[in-house]
Amino acid sequence: MLCALSGEVPEEPVVSRKTGAVFEKRLIEKYIQENHKEPGTDEELDVEDLLPIKTNRIVRPRPPQFTSLPSMLKAFQDEWDALVLESYNTRQQLARTREELATALYQNDAAVRVIARLTKERDEAREALSRLTVTASAGGAATGDAMAVDSEGLPEALAAHVDEVQAEKQKGRKKRPVPEGWATTEDISALQQTAYTDLPVTQATSLALNGGYAAVGGLDGKVDLYSVEAKAHERSLEVGEPVTATVWIGNKVVSATSKGSVKAVEGGVETGSVTEHAGAVTGLAVHPGEQILASVGVDKGIIFYDLQSLQRVARVYTDAELTSCAFHPDGHLFAAGTQSGQIEIFDTKTLQRMANFTLGAPVKTLVFSENGFWFAATGVGQSSVTIFDLRKEGDAARAKELQTGDVSGLAWDYTGQYLATAGSQGVTVQQYVKASKSWTEPLRTSTPAVAVQWGDKARQLVAVSKEGVVSVLEPKSE
Repeated sequence: MLCALSGEVPEEPVVSRKTGAVFEKRLIEKYIQENHKEPGTDEELDVEDLLPIKTNRIVRPRPPQFTSLPSMLKAFQDEWDALVLESYNTRQQLARTREELATALYQNDAAVRVIARLTKERDEAREALSRLTVTASAGGAATGDAMAVDSEGLPEALAAHVDEVQAEKQKGRKKRPVPEGWATTEDISALQQTAYTDLPVTQATSLALNGGYAAVGGLDGKVDLYSVEAKAHERSLEVGEPVTATVWIGNKVVSATSKGSVKAVEGGVETGSVTEHAGAVTGLAVHPGEQILASVGVDKGIIFYDLQSLQRVARVYTDAELTSCAFHPDGHLFAAGTQSGQIEIFDTKTLQRMANFTLGAPVKTLVFSENGFWFAATGVGQSSVTIFDLRKEGDAARAKELQTGDVSGLAWDYTGQYLATAGSQGVTVQQYVKASKSWTEPLRTSTPAVAVQWGDKARQLVAVSKEGVVSVLEPKSE
């Protein structure tokens, strides 16, 4: 009896119930474990299907080929030939594998290059599209819609208004004294939390102050009105879209939304709504003359509106997504922060780019100082506020870097002395002492906030946290 697998006499023979073939037990068990079939057939075979065969123990004689030196040399030569042949076959398989791998790598590299080129073409097409807008032609239905590039300056009447406001503000600033009763350093140091009110708004994003009322916008699509004097929630204004920015214009609350809308509400009634941005609006700013409203958005667009009609009067596109904006206190300059970390300065009348400052990180917020020369800005991931000087360029424009911790909101007081910051680590006040040309920090609190605004005569700070909690900070005596 010979094993059907090895062709040798089995030491522990077993026979298959299904075919009657004889196998060496250890060999057939290993084969079944790997293949679950009987060798040479497709029939399922289990260990239980094997029957042991009882035989007498036989001492196998030495194979005849190993009984002499010539036969042993012949056997060794045969084994060497087999080994050489196997090595040759292995080298052939390795060469084929290398060729297949090289082909696969080449195809992968080509695919990556094609994807990169298509992605670049897509981004260029999107950028070109963001600079275009569909405007109705005079012919209406006869000629259809025309594609035009918008880069509009202000109308003559509003341009003249900008000049008037600039002349008035510049003239008054040079000789403007600190108002009587304005907060001193001691007053700022004495500020402490006197009110802590949880508003209905969830995920607060913005804060605007007008007299004794604060407007807090949130991602829930509402703007909550808060009475600072009564330290209580008054009512909620329904916007209907997630609010990203809020400003006061007289008694009117204007809100920007993540869906590209700018909406005005007065007396609880919506008085105007316009959608000019192709994407979220990220910032609002009011011109000092209060006849022009500006908005910026992720579509890289800057849009100016006539506040009487809330209609677009000027527009320009930049090279990067815009994150924040502010008017110069004289109104003749407009600043826009970008996602690329640049701060672009534009002429308000023509919307021509006048200057560029580098912050080094996506701009979170920026605000101009009332001294007319400085503006403060902070970026994503930064733990400081950078003061820029408009009169200088490059690195020389960085007048000061204030270590405040992370900041999401900035507010400069009317005199240009105090800069309030709001962040997750708390509210601080940075003071510039003109006599010594130095900076001090008269106040640092642990009140977390996303936005902060100055109250009457800088004797009050109003801040709101991300959770919609309004905090009022006042001196003990008040």
